[in-house]
Amino acid sequence: MSQTGNPPPPAGPDWTVEAVDRLEAVVSAVRDKTTVPVTKAARAIVYGLVAAFVGVLALLLLIVAVFRLHVYLPFGSHHEGRKVWVAYLILGAIFLLTGGFLWGKRRPKPER
Repeated sequence: MSQTGNPPPPAGPDWTVEAVDRLEAVVSAVRDKTTVPVTKAARAIVYGLVAAFVGVLALLLLIVAVFRLHVYLPFGSHHEGRKVWVAYLILGAIFLLTGGFLWGKRRPKPER
């Protein structure tokens, strides 16, 4: 007996600690099966969209830079004004064809 007159607690397992450990294990298992995959998917979608946006922007800037550089390179006996006109014509054709292709790939809205 202890000094306060109460008997010492039994030496067996503490059921409260076991219950809390079991609850923590269940919550961790549920989180690992639900939240972790959703977080990874959301992260992949966001990074993919950012990478796609930056890639398209870099491609457009590269196209513009190539055609702006075309003005300064000696391609044939064109006059300076004609070089600029040809560069803008080619650049406009590229964008027109790309826009026409994407316009053809669009899906019409479903009728209600």
